[in-house]
Amino acid sequence: MPSRRDFLAAAAAALSTARLAPFAGRTMTIQDVIDLIVAHIPGAPWEGSVDTVKSGDPSKPVTGVVTTFLATERVIREAIRHEANLIITHEPTYYNHLDETDWLEHDGVYRAKRRRIEESETVIWRFHDYWHRYKPDGIATGTLDLLGWHEYARPAHPELCTIPGIPLGELVRYLKARFGVKMARVMGDPAMVCRDVALLVGAWGGRRQIETIRRDDVQVLVCGEVSEWETPEWVRDAQEQGRKKALVVLGHALSEEPGMKYFRDWLQPRIPDIPVIHVPAGDPFRYV
Repeated sequence: MPSRRDFLAAAAAALSTARLAPFAGRTMTIQDVIDLIVAHIPGAPWEGSVDTVKSGDPSKPVTGVVTTFLATERVIREAIRHEANLIITHEPTYYNHLDETDWLEHDGVYRAKRRRIEESETVIWRFHDYWHRYKPDGIATGTLDLLGWHEYARPAHPELCTIPGIPLGELVRYLKARFGVKMARVMGDPAMVCRDVALLVGAWGGRRQIETIRRDDVQVLVCGEVSEWETPEWVRDAQEQGRKKALVVLGHALSEEPGMKYFRDWLQPRIPDIPVIHVPAGDPFRYV
């Protein structure tokens, strides 16, 4: 008798095959790829999502897919080099959350980037809201994969992990090594033994970050970026009151990239005849 794991794997394969059935016997378009992905997202599509096509004609046949945290100039050039005409990016292409471009019409950097995209006929589709809404959250899953912490994640809240006790200084060294971070910003006693860790990678905003770290069952908040006058100041006040709280800031890009690398691994078996590669955006900063 097949195990439960084998049964679930077979069921998932059957579901994926059923979703591919409409494309059998014809060339898959970029829109087909987008539709296939969206079909796996609970409640999608919905009004107001930022997950829309930002450039290009999605009715064209897809030649290859690049996944990335952000469609930088270098990522776009890599997509062109690999003859991939669909870039799926987690964050905006044009420097603001809604990818609004009216204020950029006379900006030389924007115009050059737009021209490169248009001349290469590359389609850029954002995959932010939907990937976070996937069950479980795709970015969180990629982070747990990277850290090897799936067994420590709480089932109802995978962003909250109870790990074996480890000094904060050692925890930070481990996080830097796994994420490839050259420098982390840290608040807390390096000798403080940490067990309850919240992983809010990316930029969740001060209110969500503070609501998380103030929980009695959270000692350490690991995040991508902060507004310096919000979360760090709450942590500073907490520490000066004698509360055992710590904050680790890794950087937005490097903290969420593992979630988009995991998306590559998620997508490839669902479109086996189309090459899917991950091109990391990388850390935009150097440290002096």
